[in-house]
Amino acid sequence: MIRPTCTAALLLGLCMSLIHSSSVEAAAKLELKKGDKIVYIGNTLAERMQYFPHFETRLQARFPQLNLTVRDLGWSADELDLRPRSKDFNDHATRLDDHKPDVIMAFFGFNESFAAKEGLAKFESELEKFINDTKNTKYDGKSPTLVLVSPIPHEDLHSRFLPDGKANNDNIALYTESMKKLADKHNVVFADVYAPMLDPMAGNDDLTINGIHLNDEGYQVFGKVLDEALFGPAPAYKCDLAKLYPEVKEKDLQFFYDHRAVNGYYIYGGRKNPFGVVNFPAEFAKLRKMIENRDQRIWKVANGETVPAEIDDSNTGDFTQVETNVNRPVDIFSPEAEAKTFKLPEGYEINLFASEVEFPDLENPVQMAFDSKGRLWVTTMESYPMYLPGTPPDDKVLILEDTDKDGKADKQIVFADGLHVPTGIELGDGGAYVAQQPNLMFLADKDGDDKADERSLILHGFDTADSHHSISAFTWGPGGDLYFQEGTFHHSQVETPYGPERVANAGIFRYEPSTEKLDIFVSYGFANPWGHTFDDWGQNFVADASGGANYFGAAFSGDVVYPQKHGRLKQFLTKQWRPTAGCEIVSSRNFPESAQGNYLLNNCIGFQGILQYKMKDEGSGFHADPVDPLLVSEDTSFRPVDIQFGPDGALYIVDWYNPLVGHMQHSLRDPKRDKHHGRIWRIRYTGNDLVKEPKIADASVTELLDLLKEPEYRTRYRVRRELRSHDGKEVSAALEGWLAELDKNDPNYSHHLLEALWVKQNLDLVDADLLKRVLTDSDFRARAAATRVLCYWRDRVPGALDLLEVQVNDENPRVRLEAIRALSFFEGSDVERAQEIALQSLVHDQDEYLEYTFKETLETLDKRAKKD
Repeated sequence: MIRPTCTAALLLGLCMSLIHSSSVEAAAKLELKKGDKIVYIGNTLAERMQYFPHFETRLQARFPQLNLTVRDLGWSADELDLRPRSKDFNDHATRLDDHKPDVIMAFFGFNESFAAKEGLAKFESELEKFINDTKNTKYDGKSPTLVLVSPIPHEDLHSRFLPDGKANNDNIALYTESMKKLADKHNVVFADVYAPMLDPMAGNDDLTINGIHLNDEGYQVFGKVLDEALFGPAPAYKCDLAKLYPEVKEKDLQFFYDHRAVNGYYIYGGRKNPFGVVNFPAEFAKLRKMIENRDQRIWKVANGETVPAEIDDSNTGDFTQVETNVNRPVDIFSPEAEAKTFKLPEGYEINLFASEVEFPDLENPVQMAFDSKGRLWVTTMESYPMYLPGTPPDDKVLILEDTDKDGKADKQIVFADGLHVPTGIELGDGGAYVAQQPNLMFLADKDGDDKADERSLILHGFDTADSHHSISAFTWGPGGDLYFQEGTFHHSQVETPYGPERVANAGIFRYEPSTEKLDIFVSYGFANPWGHTFDDWGQNFVADASGGANYFGAAFSGDVVYPQKHGRLKQFLTKQWRPTAGCEIVSSRNFPESAQGNYLLNNCIGFQGILQYKMKDEGSGFHADPVDPLLVSEDTSFRPVDIQFGPDGALYIVDWYNPLVGHMQHSLRDPKRDKHHGRIWRIRYTGNDLVKEPKIADASVTELLDLLKEPEYRTRYRVRRELRSHDGKEVSAALEGWLAELDKNDPNYSHHLLEALWVKQNLDLVDADLLKRVLTDSDFRARAAATRVLCYWRDRVPGALDLLEVQVNDENPRVRLEAIRALSFFEGSDVERAQEIALQSLVHDQDEYLEYTFKETLETLDKRAKKD
């Protein structure tokens, strides 16, 4: 994993004596002894300390003679009494019992504070129990010293998109005071970092990425505040902190690979047998010795000694040799030979867009996206399935360009390298959103040179139980929300400025980058969902890879109360094959009219190719029947894992190209797993011209709005994304003029109105008048889509429940379904009214999807009513 480093900002942090210096009260003083082991536990404040270890750098520099060992067990959104982990996680030497700490630094109170005054008594009870349990627990015959660290304030970033933090800070102050009270009562060391961080976080420089999570500069301030809170003013150091900091960071990186090892289910969990028990004991024994080597370097540098530039890990042992269990020859075809195995329906042709032959960096490609210039971006995963100790991962984001427009890439740019298992990517907002297990990273291109200038970890807490169940299938929704999903075995929890979000054993996430809102879009017992797409009217469809199931998204995307899961939902098509990976709906003038609206589905084992289904409306939902596959291959190494229409109207397919793909069937270290091949294929229909590539990059706002009338879904998809890069006021003003000029007799008039509404949603500009206009449109598909928008604007549109009451009684069942779904999101005093409105739907004709969604909504509202 790449950790952001800013040397200039680091040097600024070494001059922290110039900033606010508050006295910090402590109920007791922290005294350290030689050889002490210090362990952090708690929430994201603690977890992010491993990425920005300014506190430990100061700690080691302050006490160079003590040879302190520091380990970070922080975990996003952890609370005192709620710390979910995947199966058998505690068997991986991750418990406090395993680390036997002399000092425990506990970072709690932030996530608990969202319960406000009503939750304070519960928090105090849990904290008192935690204090007593910790003081009464002995490691190697002695109890550890406990240090309670308060939450930091919520910073006001002065953004119209984000909360100002005032309400959160009122609660954080209450919970901080309770922590101090109990620390005093039990003679426990307490560091109040809330009060002394208030002034710096009110300054001119942003110290957080989202109001609640510190950036690098923020951790410099925090590191000094916490250091002086515990030990007083800093002494003269023997070392240069700028030299010590990277040594600490390198140690934390290797410990991260141990503590948050991807594929935990195969290392220590339910699938460790028969393969994981062979290779992983030696791997982690080696890794832990590597970590100890880095401790030694830290101590030397802290004492002012010089260490070699290259770390010597020759004493860390060897790996166990893994024998393959594949008793057949493994064929790796050339791209030309593989192409000969393809069969397509009459009129279609396929060509190679790119391969490892022309572009050796194209190794194990997994997901793609097209930018506003028409270039194809793709993530590669040579390090898959996971880090091998001592071999730095070097997965990449590549930009592939067809400069001469002959249907083949002829130029490659490495946008980012040094990544770690980037299972998903989507572009937008001046960069790329990329999976960096167990986090979501934003790679920003600040100067437009097609290189990632800044790397920011923006969301934490996605589980690492299985690397091919991790967050993937990234896609934008029509309203500018980013969707990604994970499979079973995972227990994920993510802190947000609005409170923690949690899901266990599979789900789909919905993230609004501008507002930092994250919710669980679908909490369902998937096996491993690896496909998600939308149709022209915003209806979404989800493909579950392992079982080959396909679902109509609206029906099971209502809200639930954690750990509640939605019940079993019927599929909208009959499964033919499994496992699948990637889905798309045909929307291209290059393809024949008979294929428009068809549902395309990759399948990568057993049947290798692209399945095709004819979609139709059926009641409140959809049904699809199989037609001839679009592509069939006889090459068993052909692994189509992503699929998307390009700007030219051709269909692009990412080919993982690998003889072995299963985790359960073969060792993760099986020597026959291929790491160096990958292809991207391109399908076009010869009976129609290719689509003229739209000009999106450098287009004016007016030109972009006109492109929203184009027939191709993917063109409009990329235009909406591009409009977000323009000033919201400018776009809104131009949109009003665009709307005024629309022809009401245009057969696509309703859809144009809907596109305008989605643009407003992308820009987070609530327009109640336009919303009401589309809610009452003559086309039921527009009304249904607008009802989904109302769901996400429900707290900012006056009379939202009144509007939903009208939609619940709409003549069309899909509109009613969307309204019933939306009612599941209401809380508090609105629950009773939401229940009453949902019940009104029963006077109308029902179908299976309506009955299902009604039942799920009522179950959620009932839980909230009982809780209140």
